[in-house]
Amino acid sequence: MKNKLLVVSVALAAALTAQAQKLVIKGSDTLGAKLVPLLAEEYKTKHAGTTFEIAAEGSTTGITAIIDNTAQIGMSSRRATSVESAQALSKGVTLKPTIVAYDGIGVIVNSNNPVANLTKRQVEQIFTGDVTDWSQIGGAPGKISIYTRNTSSGTYKDFKDLAMKKRDYAPSSQKMAGNEQIAAEVAKNPSGIGYVGLAYLHSEGVKAATIDGAAPTEESVKSMKYPFARPTFYYTNGEPTGEAAKFVEFTLSDEGQAIARKVGFVSVKK
Repeated sequence: MKNKLLVVSVALAAALTAQAQKLVIKGSDTLGAKLVPLLAEEYKTKHAGTTFEIAAEGSTTGITAIIDNTAQIGMSSRRATSVESAQALSKGVTLKPTIVAYDGIGVIVNSNNPVANLTKRQVEQIFTGDVTDWSQIGGAPGKISIYTRNTSSGTYKDFKDLAMKKRDYAPSSQKMAGNEQIAAEVAKNPSGIGYVGLAYLHSEGVKAATIDGAAPTEESVKSMKYPFARPTFYYTNGEPTGEAAKFVEFTLSDEGQAIARKVGFVSVKK
């Protein structure tokens, strides 16, 4: 009987240890589609037994996951709103942001589009629907097809703030689940335009337009000379602990930041 109890106790302890080493990360597609999975794979080579559950469905879902205690890390390409912070506090949660990399939102057009430079004003006019044909801004005649992220995306909100003076998107705009989907649609459509993170600027069939002459590069993003530059975040409930703290530390390490640069982000390191 004692031996059976010992076996059960050991099994239970092992199960609890395995559970403690499972890291649930939810949120931003900008971070979660490429960067965080690559970081997780490298992290696992150094921390045997650690498993990951990564869901990249938009920044709002990441912040909500921290508020609802369904993830240890929430990925976000935007800062939490005052409403989200108040929601968190009402549940005894303190939303703590950690900047993990810098990103630029690049405006992409089809690689065959003769338009290569846009002004900030033209970007605003296109995405709000004030300008509807490429001929209005020096391009070949053709109705502009607009591709945006969905409403749960931090990039969706950030682009409104940075490029559209917080105006609404054109009713004709088509909402996509992630950066890869936007790049794929613009690549297929000669009249398409959309926006993606730096990591997706070199997708086949698209090119990044310069904005008032500034290209979305590591240098222009880090210096904030590119107009649509922004930080990206991990959110935790207060100071991260346990495996979450170790993963945050790894992300910010020289090795983690080298992975971020390789993917296309700008390092937080000087």
